[in-house]
Amino acid sequence: MDTITAINKRKSIRAFKPDPVPQPVLREIMELAQRAPSWANTQPWEFAIAAGSKLEEIKQGFIAKADKEPALDIIRPWGFPEPYDGRIRRLASTEQKITGVKREDREGRGWWRMQGLKNYGAPTVIYICIERSFYFPGDGVNAWLLFDCGLVAENIMLLATDYGLGTVAQAQAAHYPDVLRKVLGIPDSKLIVLGIAIGYPDEDNPIIQLRTEREPLDSVARWYGFD
Repeated sequence: MDTITAINKRKSIRAFKPDPVPQPVLREIMELAQRAPSWANTQPWEFAIAAGSKLEEIKQGFIAKADKEPALDIIRPWGFPEPYDGRIRRLASTEQKITGVKREDREGRGWWRMQGLKNYGAPTVIYICIERSFYFPGDGVNAWLLFDCGLVAENIMLLATDYGLGTVAQAQAAHYPDVLRKVLGIPDSKLIVLGIAIGYPDEDNPIIQLRTEREPLDSVARWYGFD
């Protein structure tokens, strides 16, 4: 699959088949993904790849803590200004139309949140981690690590598309890092950035139709020095 096709085909998948992804396939994807560029070639990413009984233990741990406030290693905002909030609301509206879960349906929204905590049924999750001391080198934060992790994450997701797999990058997969540390033995010296759920898309699930739009290029780009 050429790069342009992979970019256009990739989308966030929120319904997976239970079929396991063969470890050799995952290894090929991960080895190729590491060709991502990074600041001064620091390659700050590390991976914890969970499947089978370990992933099930994580899911159960997340469900048990579902009524607790998330305690992510990487702080996320819980409110967004415009135009970003509008884009989030458009996504939520499309999800509601497809799933039939209305905004006022508290029970239904709780069910949908649980699907996210269970990684939408994905048989494997790739957790991206970074070294705590490199992220907090002294005064302030070294945010370049997150930029680099985004680059390797995009490689993973595009390569997965080429292998006939689907993915969804989830901050939600890192909501309770204490569970991940306990199950996977991740030390406190590592920060858990996010999880990428990966597996074979469930084409029979209506949510598979969901594909978000992108802003017109001219609304986000300015051109300088062109005749």
